[in-house]
Amino acid sequence: MQDRIQAMQVFARVAELQSFTAASVELDLSKTYVSTLVQQLENHLGSRLLQRTTRKVQLTQDGQLFYQRCKDLLAEFDEVEHLFQQQNAEVSGRLRIDLPTVMARALLFPKLAEFQALHPKLEFEISCTDRKMDLIAEGIDCVVRVGAVEDLGLVARALPSMPLLNLASPAYLAKFGIPTHPDELASSAGRHQLVHYAPHFGNRDSCFEYLEAGKLVSGNKLQRVKMHAAITVNNTDAYATACLAGFGIIQAPLGGVRHLLESCQLQQILPEYRAPAMPVAMLYPHRRHVPARLRLFMQWFEQELQVYLTQPEV
Repeated sequence: MQDRIQAMQVFARVAELQSFTAASVELDLSKTYVSTLVQQLENHLGSRLLQRTTRKVQLTQDGQLFYQRCKDLLAEFDEVEHLFQQQNAEVSGRLRIDLPTVMARALLFPKLAEFQALHPKLEFEISCTDRKMDLIAEGIDCVVRVGAVEDLGLVARALPSMPLLNLASPAYLAKFGIPTHPDELASSAGRHQLVHYAPHFGNRDSCFEYLEAGKLVSGNKLQRVKMHAAITVNNTDAYATACLAGFGIIQAPLGGVRHLLESCQLQQILPEYRAPAMPVAMLYPHRRHVPARLRLFMQWFEQELQVYLTQPEV
């Protein structure tokens, strides 16, 4: 084969997307050429790697084994290409990043131009979601997530934690009053309500969570007050928007609401009764070598997040 590396790259994307058509569109190659490369690779190896059906393409048993080794080899090849670049030397290529909308708005987009100016040959594809993703199948280099890390199949790079604030709109507080203690929030009290955030509908009861004095210290257990929720959302942007509309109290990371506090669209309440800070992490696939462009981006993003969080709270 004349270009075994390209054939491996094409095979990997066909396997991940489970489609010759989707892979050809993404790679900007003809479907015929993509099919030919995979066929040549199978002939070279003397084994069928993909099971083709009218609906989708699936890996055979041999294909699964080859795919795992193939990804390792491609990652190493990618690293070798950048082996002799210095830490701050020019890097190139495409980075696919996924992060919550609120973090993209508050932190990434205001600063990304500065990073891109340092590395002008880098291209970015940025998606904004809160859902769990299959990074390999979707071709994502890394995701930023706020909250507990659920996917143990990924490498998690811990970032500075994000303080959680208790917030409500001025209109809501004018209607229901400003609470002075979490006991006033209980469903039995009958006045206040919560905007319930649940990535998957049907999750646990809506509760206001807090620590006495807002600090996680020995013996200071997390307290939960069950509250009525008139609305449940599964998106961080909708979470803040519902609060702005007066649907109830939210407990939101500082990064997504600072601009709303500065503009007085939201008001902080019960500052002595905060929930623990939310962990923040960057998740990326297991690789023996992390590409230089991804490593540089993760270092930069961590620094920018640290600077953002050291700014005084409103």
